[in-house]
Amino acid sequence: MGFTDEVWHVVAREDGRTVGHIAIEVADFPWLSGRFTPGPAFESVRPLFDHELALLDHIDENQDAWEASYDAVERAVALHSPDGPVAEFLLHIKGDRAWFRWSDTPFPED
Repeated sequence: MGFTDEVWHVVAREDGRTVGHIAIEVADFPWLSGRFTPGPAFESVRPLFDHELALLDHIDENQDAWEASYDAVERAVALHSPDGPVAEFLLHIKGDRAWFRWSDTPFPED
């Protein structure tokens, strides 16, 4: 796949500040993953990602709580490919690693 060696950007929806950059290392459709380098706005959203991941580890026990937590992530950040913003994404960040899937069109509602 042609995604490796690309750099994707995570930006704050509120003010467009840089949350971080993801240097893609692995493209395992539908997931992309790579090294995450935090930007100036990361500390303001780090708790959202930490909380989302903690709930993801127990999603079978409380999917509603995870969905509410991830909704907060989506309200806080946008994901930009090298070509610009993507319509939908599912993004996880832990330490210096990030992994995500994305779509140019909205994900179907379940």
